Amino acid sequence: MMTFTLADWMIYTIWAIFGLMMIDFLIVLFRSFWAGSFNPSFVLGYLKDILYYVLPLNIIVSMIVIDPTGYILVVWYFICGLAVIVKYLLDIIKRFA
Repeated sequence: MMTFTLADWMIYTIWAIFGLMMIDFLIVLFRSFWAGSFNPSFVLGYLKDILYYVLPLNIIVSMIVIDPTGYILVVWYFICGLAVIVKYLLDIIKRFA
């Protein structure tokens, strides 16, 4: 069941990031496989993206309890999450252009 609390929207943001990351991964996988240039080292780029994009978002979530206002880190989380979502959407669009 889809609800609309703040915690749920934070989870939906991570799901969107991982979902777009998986779509981009599958596009790259199938294109390289069908082109005959399959190299399993492209997976390392996605591991790096998890380290650079997802881990900082998790750190921001863990720091929310020390935010005296209660909303600055939450807003920052959504801004960063939206930036990652837009990055992957643009990457997917670029792969078809």
